Amino acid sequence: MKEEDAGPSNRELYALLNISPDASDEEIRKAYRQFAQVYHPDKYLPHQMKEIATENFQRICEAYEILSDEHKRQIYDIYGMEGLTSGLELGPKLNKAEEIKEEFERLRRKKEQEKVSAHIRPSGSILAHLSLPQFLDGDGIMTGMSMSSDLQSQISKRNAIAIGGNLAVNGNVGGGAATIAFRHQISSVSSIEFMASAGLRALLSVQTSRNLSLHSTATTGIAVSLRDGSINLTNAWTRQLSETTSGTIQLALGPESSIAVGWQKKEVKMSASGELKFGTSSFGATASYICRFSSKSHGRIAGRVGSSALEVEVGGGRKLSDYSTVRMLYCIGIQGIHWKIELHRGGQKLIIPILLSRQLDAVFATGAFMIPTSIYFLLKNFIVKPYYRRREKQKKLENIKKTSAEIQQEREKAEKAQQLLQNVATRKRNRQLETGGLVITKAFYGNQKALNESREGDDQLASEIVDVTLPLNFLVNDSGKLKLHEGVKKSGIMGFFDPCPGEPKLLLVEYTYGGEEYKVAVDDYEELLIPQRPHKV
Repeated sequence: MKEEDAGPSNRELYALLNISPDASDEEIRKAYRQFAQVYHPDKYLPHQMKEIATENFQRICEAYEILSDEHKRQIYDIYGMEGLTSGLELGPKLNKAEEIKEEFERLRRKKEQEKVSAHIRPSGSILAHLSLPQFLDGDGIMTGMSMSSDLQSQISKRNAIAIGGNLAVNGNVGGGAATIAFRHQISSVSSIEFMASAGLRALLSVQTSRNLSLHSTATTGIAVSLRDGSINLTNAWTRQLSETTSGTIQLALGPESSIAVGWQKKEVKMSASGELKFGTSSFGATASYICRFSSKSHGRIAGRVGSSALEVEVGGGRKLSDYSTVRMLYCIGIQGIHWKIELHRGGQKLIIPILLSRQLDAVFATGAFMIPTSIYFLLKNFIVKPYYRRREKQKKLENIKKTSAEIQQEREKAEKAQQLLQNVATRKRNRQLETGGLVITKAFYGNQKALNESREGDDQLASEIVDVTLPLNFLVNDSGKLKLHEGVKKSGIMGFFDPCPGEPKLLLVEYTYGGEEYKVAVDDYEELLIPQRPHKV
């Protein structure tokens, strides 16, 4: 199903009373009295009718209670029913929509912080280096391996702690390190972090960060090596250049001083980044570009050049689930030809670089690129895609069954609401007939495609349409006019319901006025004002 994004949200209560989002207090009271007279439980003696009236009367009363209260109405207009059930205080101190919005955001942040405080975030990675030439020489396929793990915890609103470690083995040489860091949020714009590391990189460091403005941040730090006593100073400045682009300048002073300039651009369909770095004994440049073909797949190309590197990387990845992604990359450079396989699961990563050849042979390089690419497309088109199509079809069928039950409940609710409107709607219709006024002869609401095609005998299309002739006759005022307001979804009107969630909907109305026939169709959020001369058949 296609999601329906058109039209504003938080308008259901306005639809229920058939009033404009800009309605005055008097218009709200008038609409409430009109529906309350019809749905008041005391007007009905049969038990079944009284139950139907009570259910709908409670809906009308709730809508009136919220929309007639200035503070509640402002909250509802901004955040809908969520805002009214979030614990937002409605004191006299909140007089403006801006103040209510700020207070709601404060409560939202508070709840998020409480959630984060109770949450521990682990992350880690495993890097396994494999070598095909070494394996063919009989020396084993694995040349090295490294592992790292990190555990972060928000111990209070302003304080967080992180504990991590790493181990690395390359041939017959190995080592490791353990790190602990403490971060304190000094204010809403500044923070400080203390870190200590033991092992191969034994050091102590302090780093502070501050938001200089709404779009720029500065970070400065100092680190002291416990092995040789060397001191490293670092400074970084980040600037938001546009809504999707940021730039960074980094300066490092120490045994290996350097300056680096970088940028990053991130959009819905693509992201790109680049960096240029110059050091006292080295230089380098990197760039990468990612194109998102869909919500599940992406392609990537990257390059690296410098005093010790020359490499191009091409590949892509696919999302397996909400938390898992697999990626296959092809790398060629002065260090040889590689495949790189990556599996990302939550905060965990498994990366396997496979050295195919140390020699840059054109035929071998072409084959190393074409063979996995061909296998990928064959698997995708003949195995993966058919599998996902079957799975999506099954999910759709299950969703239809689930939605059908909900639609049936809404249909029954709408029929009950219409049942109580019938007497008043009939009286209004007869009065309009006597005076030659506005009479709704036929009105249907539902799937736009179904209404346009309207083939007889098609049960599926018929189930996505609801007859709303009666509620529209009820809404005709004493002056012989009917108005449904712009920006208010029509499924919320009393006696209506949504027979096809997620699909574009239409309201088709046929009516008579002064003995002449008229016909009009309007979209779900479009205003309807009748009678009008252009509607004449």
